Amino acid sequence: MNVRLTEAQKIKILNSDDLYSVMQQVLLRENKIDRNKEHFWIVCLSTSNQILMIELVSLGSVNATIVDPMEVFSFALQKRAVKLILVHNHPSGELTPSASDKEMTDRMLAIGKFIQLPVIDHLIISETYYYSFVDSGLLEEIERTSTYDLSFSQISSLKEELNTIENRKAEAIAKSMLSDGHAIEVVAKHTGLTVGQVEKLK
Repeated sequence: MNVRLTEAQKIKILNSDDLYSVMQQVLLRENKIDRNKEHFWIVCLSTSNQILMIELVSLGSVNATIVDPMEVFSFALQKRAVKLILVHNHPSGELTPSASDKEMTDRMLAIGKFIQLPVIDHLIISETYYYSFVDSGLLEEIERTSTYDLSFSQISSLKEELNTIENRKAEAIAKSMLSDGHAIEVVAKHTGLTVGQVEKLK
């Protein structure tokens, strides 16, 4: 679910304090019942670290949430993000990363490197404070000691997902060009689609 941001919240992220100032507001907007559940957000950034979008990827229970890497990276790629920050809350207020937090971060780092969409930090937040994997040195440690190896099936699945996203983009451009009166052959040349694929979009 896309988090609606004000223009003032679409700031350039210079450090973890900057991001927490926005994410604390996002968390506090939730009603009290939902604040007692774990949320997992992704923060999509531009080249200049400007916030493009914040997406709530998962809403779990009081002490856990399930995160699908495909959802994380497909959202980010659709928004043309070039960097990613992971954020989740601990309703208990205890900000120390769990073993599963570290393992999930390791996996996201590996996938981000593979698809050239780097994860540059992971924040664990509460209503009053936060923990940054970068500021604590944990992100660097996870990267240095990682033994995460993407399996063949994971790589195939990622490639398939990426191809689907790229095809959707190409089809959107093709439809726009067709509505502007461009010839099918011209549309195919500029979008990378085949003539047959473009004809089906008419």
